[in-house]
Amino acid sequence: MKHVISLITFCCLAILAQAQIKLPHIFGDNMVLQREKPIAVWGWAKAKEKVIIKFHNQTKTAIADKTGKWIVKLDAEKAGGPYTLTASGKNTITLKNILVGEVWICSGQSNMEWPLRMSSHSAQEIADADYPQIRHIKIPNVVASTPQEDFNSGDWKVCSPQTAGDFTAVGYFFAVKLAKELNVPVGLINTSWGGTHSETWTSREAFENSPEFKSMIATVPVVNLEAINKKRTAENAQKLEALQGKITITPQEVERWKSPEYDDASWPVMQVPALWEEKIFPGLDGIVWLRKTFSLSEADAGKAAELQLAMIDDSDETYVNGVKVGGLTAQYNTPRVYAIREGLLKAGKNVIAVRVTDTGGGGGIYGPADNVKFSIGDRSESLAGNWKLRVENMTSTGSIGPNDYPTLLFNAMLNPLIPYTIQGAIWYQGESNAWRAYQYRTAFPLMISDWRKHWGLGDFPFYFVQLSSFNDHNGNSNAGSTWAELREAQTKTLALPNTGMAVTTDIGESNDIHPRNKKDVGYRLAAVALSDTYKKNIVSRGPAFDKLVVQNSEAVISFKNSGSGLTTPDKYGYLRGFEIAGSDQKFYPARAFIKEGTVVVSSPAVTSPVAVRYNWMDDALEGNLFNREGFPAEPFRSDNWKGITENNRFSVQ
Repeated sequence: MKHVISLITFCCLAILAQAQIKLPHIFGDNMVLQREKPIAVWGWAKAKEKVIIKFHNQTKTAIADKTGKWIVKLDAEKAGGPYTLTASGKNTITLKNILVGEVWICSGQSNMEWPLRMSSHSAQEIADADYPQIRHIKIPNVVASTPQEDFNSGDWKVCSPQTAGDFTAVGYFFAVKLAKELNVPVGLINTSWGGTHSETWTSREAFENSPEFKSMIATVPVVNLEAINKKRTAENAQKLEALQGKITITPQEVERWKSPEYDDASWPVMQVPALWEEKIFPGLDGIVWLRKTFSLSEADAGKAAELQLAMIDDSDETYVNGVKVGGLTAQYNTPRVYAIREGLLKAGKNVIAVRVTDTGGGGGIYGPADNVKFSIGDRSESLAGNWKLRVENMTSTGSIGPNDYPTLLFNAMLNPLIPYTIQGAIWYQGESNAWRAYQYRTAFPLMISDWRKHWGLGDFPFYFVQLSSFNDHNGNSNAGSTWAELREAQTKTLALPNTGMAVTTDIGESNDIHPRNKKDVGYRLAAVALSDTYKKNIVSRGPAFDKLVVQNSEAVISFKNSGSGLTTPDKYGYLRGFEIAGSDQKFYPARAFIKEGTVVVSSPAVTSPVAVRYNWMDDALEGNLFNREGFPAEPFRSDNWKGITENNRFSVQ
């Protein structure tokens, strides 16, 4: 948990606003202002104070109202710069190196927050990131129980090899494509937070006016975050003391924890693999050590070996007999497999010590027990079972998280941006809503409409990424798939005006919810924007289901958005990912091929087809239908049979 915006902070802001002109933190050196639209500039001053705004060849004035708030609208500007903006009253604020171009909100959860430095080919991409006309600002991850007028930190960064590594990777590639195609500056406002659901990004007002959600929001009070955090902090401190005693931990003490000679007899015991939140300490985030002692024979002493620790949430430093053998940072879905060099293992007692850093959510060594082991040659020995545990540093204080209540991120990370003039928004989220995917059909359009209403810029472009492929729970047509249902909810959201979707099922990773290929994601979003917003005559989408016609025992599928034609990379022309069912609603893998611009689907097990599905599963990497422009087909189903998420609803615990 980063920190919580308090009412006291903004009381202080209000007091300061009485004394001098202030601009919100979204305004700063190096920013990008939206071209070809009136530009909103606002801030605070002493009540009734006159404020003069100068920008490029414009001068505008405003009078602060009785609360000290003022706003002006600069006339629309063409792309260009760099310019200077000044705000003058009793004091003067000067902002420099400002460009005018295209401004896009980048929001959602971790796959939007994911930085360029952790993406595919990051070293080369960062080295090539010399784009001074691209600018980026990251909004701090904070929560608030009521709508805030500002956030407390954040700077616009000019894109360079020194700064680009921390940019949202999806946003970066989106901006690169736009900047090259349009030859204008691009500004990215990155307001994203991993693991968050859509309801925290939606305003209370929207819920109150929604038949689906108004009964829910009526039960949610405007909470006192400070009081709750104080109470939870005290409770967690007591839990920690009960777990491992009231002992002062020094850096010198911690340094000894990796040593095989250290006596960990007094440490608590925990079963591994498992997340410690589920076993011994709910809500624990921070740095925790896990130690395992095992014995080797004289025959195995000194041999090279391999250590497997399933997966570790989030980061680790792993030691064997005091020597570091590996470690990964912020890769909680990545299997840990580390080589143990010759000469490190000893006859008798050996010790594995793992320093785990958990920044939020689950923490610990988790995954299949069979993947927690060490191997010498072709012989393996399990390391699953009892491990010793000790907390080095507890960063979680029991603070309110972004998903604890609805509206928290709208209040703290979106409202302070309004009414900054933007072109549109790109969005990558849905994983955290998958278990209530059917309700997302309402929740997601509600959020989009809510943003548009508050911004007052009409139905501005809102383009989003459909969930990629990931083997969440082995979901499929016959067992049910929350991820397939969430993808369908995203597709149905296209009924809203001025929306677009980038399909990414072909570039996911079965065992990683954070696929590293963010370039194709950003480029596909850019293709939608170039086609729809900037009116370029390009194909920007893949094939989408149109209709099904049954001809004897075959189902013939027609598609929209076929571009210059349907195709598959399979050299024999075999299509994968198609399933077919009769009236018994049982799906079978289907034979499918392209014929005269349609797809013909059949199975010997289904003589009277009723329904066809394509890529209806959590891990949809199998599907291989594209148009010739290279865009993958949207997952679809022709039926409307009841799914597994229809009865699941958002609620506050």
